[in-house]
Amino acid sequence: MASFDQLSAAQIAAGVANGDFTAVEVARAALDAVGARDGEVKAFLQVSADLALEAAEKTDKARAAGEKLGPLAGVPVAFKDNMNLVGTRTTCASRMLANYESPYTATCVQRMLDAGATPVGKTNMDEFAFGSSTESSAFHPTANPWDTARVPGGSSGGSAAAVAAGEVTVSLGSDTGGSIRQPASLCGVVGMKPTYGAVSRYGVVAFGSSLDQAGPFGRSVEDVALAMNALTAGGSDPWDSTSQLVDVDFLAHLNDSIEGRRVGIVPALMEAAGLTDEVRDAVIAAGRALQDQGAELVEVDLPNIASAIAAYYVIAPCEAFSNLARFDGVRYGYQEQGCATLAEQTSLSRAHGFGEEAKRRQMLGAYLLSSGTYDKYYYPAQQVRTLITADYARAYEQCDVILMPAAPRTAFKFGELSDPTQMYASDLFTISNNIVGNGGVSVPLGLGAQSGLPVSAQLQGPAFADDRLLTFARAIERSFSPDGGAPVAPAFAGKGGELA
Repeated sequence: MASFDQLSAAQIAAGVANGDFTAVEVARAALDAVGARDGEVKAFLQVSADLALEAAEKTDKARAAGEKLGPLAGVPVAFKDNMNLVGTRTTCASRMLANYESPYTATCVQRMLDAGATPVGKTNMDEFAFGSSTESSAFHPTANPWDTARVPGGSSGGSAAAVAAGEVTVSLGSDTGGSIRQPASLCGVVGMKPTYGAVSRYGVVAFGSSLDQAGPFGRSVEDVALAMNALTAGGSDPWDSTSQLVDVDFLAHLNDSIEGRRVGIVPALMEAAGLTDEVRDAVIAAGRALQDQGAELVEVDLPNIASAIAAYYVIAPCEAFSNLARFDGVRYGYQEQGCATLAEQTSLSRAHGFGEEAKRRQMLGAYLLSSGTYDKYYYPAQQVRTLITADYARAYEQCDVILMPAAPRTAFKFGELSDPTQMYASDLFTISNNIVGNGGVSVPLGLGAQSGLPVSAQLQGPAFADDRLLTFARAIERSFSPDGGAPVAPAFAGKGGELA
């Protein structure tokens, strides 16, 4: 008997289409894997077994009727718990929304379902996506499958861990400052933040509306390309005013040669404070691998990137304060009882419904948007955003993509980064891409020489050149995992999940 987690998304979809196994068999194998493994990993907040089996049965009936199946037919998929899916709760890992039932399905989720995916459940996250470790979840932390004493990263830590542990083949997360790429790096899977506007945000609970972007995790670059095809199918979304038409087949040029293409290296980033030797060495090795395939490494400069974190932690809290003002305990959400006035009820509902990090970021946003402070911080932060955008534009005149670390270090232990500013530094290499809105992808490079934990490289590219990013990501994968898929997998991932 084979384990479904040894199969790629394309292999599962082909196997279902060919009748090698049924979508229901794959769904049951995935649910068995969650049952066997998630007690250690705790990637899920809700397992949607009924929805999974219902979708799988629909796929099998379509095949039996001779209908054409979708490109993700029977593929087990999980969704970050800030994405609405009818039949599940959407909690954002917060007490504030602990019992909130999804009233509709997010566009990105629906497009995965339309492609034939099997919805296994909703994954854990940092509360309202505020964090880089999944420790701020109101319900429980998620463990890194490689070492359960360590974090999986965040805020999409549950989505990354579910793929790394082999509980699902593909998952969706959201990335506001690195929340797909950083946990992908720490968990040793592929994670992509598409260009802003490439994937609809409708139905994804907002954190920073000018920064948020949904995107996929997978164990291989091909899996991510398949997911991107599904996410962009159907054109722009009329329910999201920032949604753009992306008329690209992400598989078409996946295996193209990169000979003669130029890869940018930012020397200052390779010497950044906090970057560990094993991560630096791994990224250098990725650069050599691209050179061996005919690419040219060129030095580029991003002179204002050192200000990216400062600008982000002005812009993002301001947008978070605005977006989370709707959670007042009146229309929905946690509601404090026994209050004498509506004002008291609203105040206590927010005080007790939100966790510490959520309150910290909203209070910071309120301060930054206050009279006399706005001009001092918010306006200059937007000016810095313009400068960084111009820096990237100049850099891409000299290169096709930029290679850099995805995270400054490997997975850290629970409680190790107790100072919030240390946690914020985890997104050192990812935040700038959200500020400018370009795409980025984290690609696993195996295990670090010192830690024995996953290390990854990040590729960044110009706006709406996400297919190009995946071509380069696949080139790295050819060197570090010639057969495709993550270079290595956690030993305990083999528990459960067998296909009959």
